[in-house]
Amino acid sequence: MDNLSHFASRVSHRSLGGRRRIRRVVNGVQLPRLRREDRVASLIAKLTDAKERAEAANRAKSTFLSTMCHEIRTPMNAILGMSNRLRRIGASPAQVECLETIDTASRHLLDIINKVLEFSKIEAGRLVLEEAPLSLVDLTDKVCSLVGESARSKGISLRVECGTFPSNLHGDWTRLCQALLNYLSNAIKFTCGGSVILRALLQEDTPQAALVRFEVEDTGIGIPSEVLPRLFKDFEQADRSTARDYGGTGLGLAITSRLAELMGGGVGVQSSPGVGSLFWLTVRLSKHAIRNDSQPVDIDPEPVLRERFSGKRILVVEDDPVSSVVMRCLLEETGLVVDTAEDGFQAIRMVCDTMYAAILMDLHIPGLSGLAATRQIRNLAGYQSVPILAMTASVFSEDKARSIEAGMNDLMPKPFSPKLLYSTLLKWLEASSGSSVG
Repeated sequence: MDNLSHFASRVSHRSLGGRRRIRRVVNGVQLPRLRREDRVASLIAKLTDAKERAEAANRAKSTFLSTMCHEIRTPMNAILGMSNRLRRIGASPAQVECLETIDTASRHLLDIINKVLEFSKIEAGRLVLEEAPLSLVDLTDKVCSLVGESARSKGISLRVECGTFPSNLHGDWTRLCQALLNYLSNAIKFTCGGSVILRALLQEDTPQAALVRFEVEDTGIGIPSEVLPRLFKDFEQADRSTARDYGGTGLGLAITSRLAELMGGGVGVQSSPGVGSLFWLTVRLSKHAIRNDSQPVDIDPEPVLRERFSGKRILVVEDDPVSSVVMRCLLEETGLVVDTAEDGFQAIRMVCDTMYAAILMDLHIPGLSGLAATRQIRNLAGYQSVPILAMTASVFSEDKARSIEAGMNDLMPKPFSPKLLYSTLLKWLEASSGSSVG
């Protein structure tokens, strides 16, 4: 009896288990699969939504940065332009001293703004490196000359030790200068007396490229070992007192690190408190065939512009009244006749009534944008080859591409120096008249 009961129990158990297995099989073929598909579809929908939100946030950030560029850099152009003009028309020694203070403070503020915007460009993947012939001897001499006065004023000995390099190296001169200036400026800032040395060393050399190591060594205050790992992180400084005592945004080293990565290298630091620091970065520079292009002659564009184009009529399209006054004053000093317009519609009406030798067009003007106004002007009789030069406070590289696509000849980023204004205008006036400088 017990054996029969045991057998019946096993059969019943197997039968129930079989039914359960059948249900699992049936359910496994249909319902659970659908639930997995639903979960996958839901996950895809959530990821797509998150991606769209991130892209929208990035577009909003870009729009904000573009607006901030215009709203901050445009008045900076006016401040620097007016202080420059006051020095040019004559000022007492006391006034010159005040103007120098205004100029120094303005450039310091502009440097902070530029670092924040530069970092945002790198973060957004908008920074495009250039490939141009590069002399590392000239590069190291140039960056040292830019900080030479700061070093001398603190009694710091500034030296360059540059090795021997291939003559066909190519890279981004501007970005390399920026990275080295970040290192040199910090070295001088945190060194009182003593020395700062800039070295350039060849680490690897192949037929296609060269790996170059730059070092900036100082005898400054040094950095504690526990701080070193976070130095190259965004917005980081050695400690909170650093900003109070020395200033800065904490972005210079982060930008240098990002630039080195973009150029195929890296960064690092060795430091001892009270002894000094050694900051290094490596970059991989490509090699190209050497071309025998003649070097442009470095001339003072202002007297040449006055001599060759005095009396020519220029249109300045600028909605900021102070910037408009600055532009008018700078151009009239060279003998040019200047008209001004406040928006794109007014510019088109004036162009229809008057033939201009050149047009300086702000991109962000009310009513009709500078790009749209340029497209319409290019369709007017006689204006196919007249130079139209864009002016913008934006720092995004795509602005130049959009300007060229709209029919503009060149772009000047605000704030710009009088020399840049004169040289750019001279270049295109010469080109449109069929003559050449030098």
